[in-house]
Amino acid sequence: MPVTLTQESTVPYALRRLAVVMEPDPANPDEIEGVLNPGSGRGRDGALYLLPRLVAAGNVSRVGLARVLVTDGVPTGVERLGVVLAPDAGWERARTHAGVEDPRVTWIASLNLHVMTYVAYGPLGPRSAVAVSDDLRTWKRLGPIHFDYQEQLDTDLNLFCNKDIVFFAEPVPGPDGRPCFAALHRPMWDLDLVAPGLGTYLPGGVSDDRAGIWISYVPVDEATRDPSRLARLRGHRVVAMPEHPFEALKIGAGPPPLRVPEGWLLIHHGVSGRLIPGVDHQPMVHYAAGAMILSADDPSMVLARTSEPLLSAKVEAEKSGIVPNVVFPTAIEEIDGRYFAFYGMADSRIGVAELERLEATS
Repeated sequence: MPVTLTQESTVPYALRRLAVVMEPDPANPDEIEGVLNPGSGRGRDGALYLLPRLVAAGNVSRVGLARVLVTDGVPTGVERLGVVLAPDAGWERARTHAGVEDPRVTWIASLNLHVMTYVAYGPLGPRSAVAVSDDLRTWKRLGPIHFDYQEQLDTDLNLFCNKDIVFFAEPVPGPDGRPCFAALHRPMWDLDLVAPGLGTYLPGGVSDDRAGIWISYVPVDEATRDPSRLARLRGHRVVAMPEHPFEALKIGAGPPPLRVPEGWLLIHHGVSGRLIPGVDHQPMVHYAAGAMILSADDPSMVLARTSEPLLSAKVEAEKSGIVPNVVFPTAIEEIDGRYFAFYGMADSRIGVAELERLEATS
């Protein structure tokens, strides 16, 4: 049953950390620099699977597959099943680097497809890409995501690096009311990432150069006829920018939004601290998890938002690793009526926290 929120409403959800469910296997060269930031999905057998980012020497990432082991209704470990996506395409690698990173996976029932968005670390830096599968094992690349030209922005969004893209599981109203599949994403306006010396360039109507959460759309009828249309998005608009101390530097989407009575629950990450230009593994930042409720009628509208993190780096596994002080949720799954969030811990291992619903306020 829908729940009406007011401007004074809070987000009636909490995260309670449970355990580490996956750590690097020192005997596996694909994991020598960490396992982190997984996507997730249910296989044809009904089992729950993670698709972790596996990091080999030289910060080269692949996407693996692992069956989740459940004890007394709680995730406790994984069974590794190998690699399902590697940086094999030319646009996923360069002379000095390569990677397919941070997969987010949404099951879109009306398409009968798992839709994986990921970061292709190619010649021009991190770019969003999409692939689809009907079994979580064999993935068809749809290619880099293309953002259609939008005159009022006075720029081409494809010029900018982009991360943290996640699709909604169900159609939502588009800007013109047409049923659409929507995706959240996080463009970054610093062109020094691809061409040092160019600095920051802001699109029309944008005055804050920090990275925030945007939304874009593809009409349902187009994607149903041709799923490759999922890689071509339009109707771009800002959803949320950094507001609170724990997200002072930037924010980005976490797991695919979860439909809840209040609307869409978006677990997001907020970053605070100090960024060092040109460094891949930032040692002076803190990543924490917050939450927003987005409107079911217009998911570009934020109805409620946490001013404090739901989860921040407190235990040793979150405070020490390749990048210290990081919790980075990327997947939410239901097991026997309970919801569990899987998250990267210090860019080194994967943890699980239970998502609990509190008494709603209005």
